[in-house]
Amino acid sequence: MKRIAQHPRAGHILPLALAVPATVLFAAMPTAASESGGPTGSHASIKPTIALVHGAWADASGWDEISERLQSQGYPVVATANPLRSLSGDAAYLSARLKSIKGPIVLVGHSYGGAVITNAAAGNPNVTSLVYVAGFAPDKGETTLELAAKYPGSRLTDDPEAPVPTALDAVPLGDGPTDVDLYIKPDKFSDVFLSDRLDRSQADVLAAAQRPAAVVTGSEPTEAVAWKTIPSWYLVPTDDRTIGTENLRFMAERADSTTVEVDAPHAVMETNPGDVTRLILRAAEDSRPSLAGTGTSAPALAAMAGASALAVAGGTTLVLRTRRPAHAS
Repeated sequence: MKRIAQHPRAGHILPLALAVPATVLFAAMPTAASESGGPTGSHASIKPTIALVHGAWADASGWDEISERLQSQGYPVVATANPLRSLSGDAAYLSARLKSIKGPIVLVGHSYGGAVITNAAAGNPNVTSLVYVAGFAPDKGETTLELAAKYPGSRLTDDPEAPVPTALDAVPLGDGPTDVDLYIKPDKFSDVFLSDRLDRSQADVLAAAQRPAAVVTGSEPTEAVAWKTIPSWYLVPTDDRTIGTENLRFMAERADSTTVEVDAPHAVMETNPGDVTRLILRAAEDSRPSLAGTGTSAPALAAMAGASALAVAGGTTLVLRTRRPAHAS
């Protein structure tokens, strides 16, 4: 993995430090389309379908503003429902939906939706890119609950021994131990899901409309791992209190993802739709920046060098890592 920049909290020496608003760097870096007059690659003549998958305590309407922005750029968009009943069942549901889409697909998952796309995309040759938006990227055998507890940062619970995370309400649906739906408690929703970044009235509306996840979604192990064979992109909010920022960083680095960090909460689609849209577009255009002779032009390198000299206090922290191309040694 070629690191262009590493977040200071990760404890590595920085070859290049960027602390600039996301719009500055993205504007400075030409896309494959702007360099050549159109998208590149085997699907150059058509734009991929962007498939958006929500996670727990949300629904497909959370993608509305992002869908509108992507459609305005000419991309077909599918914001699919996620049943939130079990990881294997949800992945099978999404896998069937993806098979109905013709042509290349950029598959985007938020939160638990990341675990679903990790399983559902495996073996589907039409999925050309994975985009994790504050999403789980589990390895085989891992569960989402254990990943959220790997490093501190999640506020789903303040008692590691509790059978159900203490920020959640467990609502029985039947007599079985797994017949339980989990909701974020209304008085915890703004803090845990939104990091108190929205007005309380807006947070209360989202809390009232949250879709619950069955308890088994957090305890069922992953069976297939698409990020091991499909290029991935990762948006890490630096104030994620649901999964935890350090847990997201761990998964992004392990997956060798091209990574962007933004000052945002877990529900980053609600607060930073522009940042989310830009990363999806980069994945769709497959124009990762690189310093390793992978096609980056001299003007792009100059723009990046200029951007590295900027230090904008309070701006969006941007971290980019790129995969080494498969043919590189």
